Amino acid sequence: MDMDDLNALAVEHLALARSSAHGRSARLLLREDTLRQTIIALTGGSALDEHNAPPAASLQVLQGAVRLTAPSGDVDLAAGTLHPIPQERHGLLAVEDAVVLLTAVND
Repeated sequence: MDMDDLNALAVEHLALARSSAHGRSARLLLREDTLRQTIIALTGGSALDEHNAPPAASLQVLQGAVRLTAPSGDVDLAAGTLHPIPQERHGLLAVEDAVVLLTAVND
């Protein structure tokens, strides 16, 4: 599979998430110096528990809908949305089956 084909990767990882006991699937797509891009698929109702934010990050919703949860306020994101990750502990809940592209800069 062509790694640049995000639509095909989204379909593949959503199928893997649906067959996973945890309702999720992820794959690191790009690692270059401090830059990381990861595709994450979650079935509806599945979540990534609260975790620390990297120094800089954004979330692009490729399919479905998610809720980015944080002490500063929750944000609902639909397919096609690009949103910065808050610089605080946060979580991610799939409102419905969803696939996101996480772009992060790590130390």
